[in-house]
Amino acid sequence: MRDSRGAEFDEFVRTRSGALLRVAYLLTGDRHAAEDLLQEVLEQMYVRWRRVQASPEAYARRALINRSINRWRRRRRRPEQTLDDHDVVTRDHADDIALRRAVVAALRDLPARQRAAVVLRYLEDLPTADVAAALGCSEGTVKSHTSRGLARLRTALAGPGLVMSTIERESLR
Repeated sequence: MRDSRGAEFDEFVRTRSGALLRVAYLLTGDRHAAEDLLQEVLEQMYVRWRRVQASPEAYARRALINRSINRWRRRRRRPEQTLDDHDVVTRDHADDIALRRAVVAALRDLPARQRAAVVLRYLEDLPTADVAAALGCSEGTVKSHTSRGLARLRTALAGPGLVMSTIERESLR
């Protein structure tokens, strides 16, 4: 019994961890925080695998969203301290890297539920019903969060000279 659970879980991790890491990265905006977040969720899933195995991807997405929101709340109570005296953003000469940084920074500024709705709807290409299930809300609420999130992204990305059509053309990679 334990061997089958381990094998099924290993197969899930092998096939879906890349996509789940991308979701975690877009929710957190930091590669290391995303890896930690995904690791916590996978540990939680392994313990509950018997109950989760019917729809592990939906469970994983929901757990990623919940944990990222909880981390965001904790961070709001106790702001992070940087090691440097100042934050210096180094510019890369490649336009696509600069565009990605701008998008990730703009995503980071969105409220957690708007960010989750935009990430799941447009970057994971999930239907509204699946996003609503992952967020635990109605489809109308998902549409509202998505609309408001996209409006804020357009405003944020128009400031640094980026055009939203470029973002849409690049599908918010």
